[in-house]
Amino acid sequence: MRSTRSGGGNAQTPERTCVLSRRTGSRDELIRLALGPDGQVLPDVRAKAPGRGAWIGVPRPELDSAIVKGKLKGALSRAFKTGELTVPSDLGEKIEAALRQAVLDRLGMEARSGNLINGADRVEQAARMGKVRLLLHAADAGLDGRRRLDQAWRVGGAEERGLSRGLEIPVERTILSMALGRENVVHVALIDPAAAARVLHALSRWRAFIGVGRGLEGGDAALATGSADLTNEGTE
Repeated sequence: MRSTRSGGGNAQTPERTCVLSRRTGSRDELIRLALGPDGQVLPDVRAKAPGRGAWIGVPRPELDSAIVKGKLKGALSRAFKTGELTVPSDLGEKIEAALRQAVLDRLGMEARSGNLINGADRVEQAARMGKVRLLLHAADAGLDGRRRLDQAWRVGGAEERGLSRGLEIPVERTILSMALGRENVVHVALIDPAAAARVLHALSRWRAFIGVGRGLEGGDAALATGSADLTNEGTE
């Protein structure tokens, strides 16, 4: 754990080390793995499982390769201080599914809290008025619709916050609609700053793991707004 101090305060920022790359990063940047009672290595993307944890900060292709070559098992055996563990061959798939579900769950919660709007016309109007804090498009959203809403967002001041376009959610509209409990959701706008930060944090982790963005090296321009204050994310 590194301690950072500013203005006489005492703030501690927990950092972890990826067992594969040995790069360090914050808990928000890395993904925690936990060891189950039966010795199975399981994803713990919310970092809430009890016991010792190990951390990874590589995208899925690198993780899958490390699993096949046995490198991940060796690294985890050292981290967990035991050779009695099993690394599932589909661990990468399990992590991706967990990250995906975390995003969909977060979007559903923000929708129920009234922090999210959808519908191209509503989103465009809110974007032009400067009310949109984060703009999202379903994976199957049309190019013309994306461009129109991205332009409206820029008119509303998105570029002043370091943004130039909306982010793609790597699921199609049918999945997005089910997550929000609404019909035909193609474009989504977060209108509350804190809600936008929470969604951006979850989405950034998912996108980085599947190779959209650059993980610990940083993300695309639209990911540069930072992550939410996840004080309830859990501790190791």
